[in-house]
Amino acid sequence: CSCQVLLKSDAPTGDVLLDETLRHIKATETAETVQTWIELLTGETWNPFKLQYQLRNVRERLAKALVEKGILTTEKQNFLLFDMTTHPVSNASEKQRLLKKLQESVLERWVNEPQRMERRTLALLVLAHASDVLENVFASLADDKYDVAMNRTKDLLDMDPEVEAAKGRGTEMIWAVLAAFNK
Repeated sequence: CSCQVLLKSDAPTGDVLLDETLRHIKATETAETVQTWIELLTGETWNPFKLQYQLRNVRERLAKALVEKGILTTEKQNFLLFDMTTHPVSNASEKQRLLKKLQESVLERWVNEPQRMERRTLALLVLAHASDVLENVFASLADDKYDVAMNRTKDLLDMDPEVEAAKGRGTEMIWAVLAAFNK
């Protein structure tokens, strides 16, 4: 998908990383594709002409924000020759709530049409797929429910992102992200 990101509004969101991203998108002279923005914002590009658009220390900043919200904690772990900072989950109930929401979205609350699915849930499923953690999301389910959840999710993620994005309903960016991760 060569969908370009066009800024509709630069109104602050109240989230530091999102607001910084909006400033970068606003500052670009030509519209960039979703794939390019993913590479820039995650620091996975070395294009010297676009380095000013990279977000610095994204993972660390996201982890710090989740620590501040009480979702993660910070620990030092010793790995033989060096210490490394890790961020284990400290709020297991929040993690369980999220897992249950995703499980229910493909089981009890399955709508069978992505355009009828809640956008945040669709985005979470896409991101879980892109992060290669979908199997973990459904791991606690009984075998029959696990199979149903994985099959429905696979069917959803195998849909043509271009076709689904063309249907609109505010999910265009989610489908563009899926297309970028599927490349």
